[in-house]
Amino acid sequence: MGRKSVKTKKNIYQELRESLDLTREKASDLLEFISDDRIEKIENDKTSIRPEEVLKMAEVYHKPELANYYCSHECPIGKKYVPEVKEKELSQITLEMLAILNSLDLQKNRLIEITVDGQISDDEHKDFVEIKRQLDEMSKTIASLSMWVDTKLKR
Repeated sequence: MGRKSVKTKKNIYQELRESLDLTREKASDLLEFISDDRIEKIENDKTSIRPEEVLKMAEVYHKPELANYYCSHECPIGKKYVPEVKEKELSQITLEMLAILNSLDLQKNRLIEITVDGQISDDEHKDFVEIKRQLDEMSKTIASLSMWVDTKLKR
């Protein structure tokens, strides 16, 4: 039986494993292709985790948000292009989505006016940036809903 870690600053991979009361050995058995020595190196930040390892951990630990964490915090491309998605309750996700949809509904005619000529003029730029911000928020809300579904309905 493995020993309990006394380390105070643990990375997300160790926190998730320990939250499931898994030793590194047991986790290695479940993760199939990741050895307990490799898990130790990942958890102690002695080596970088590979994307396929993150995907397997997310699946085995039933934590799809782990993939988003990796992409938004560790992947060089993801850090630039993937927003962090926080776990939320379905009611909060639904209300956020409806609020954004209502706001975008009011903005759709302005978006048509801005884009009809294929160019964004100086006087249209501010409005276009705001509409894009709202679309980005919608994208994050959709990702949050997708993560909620993966967590709650696919177990």
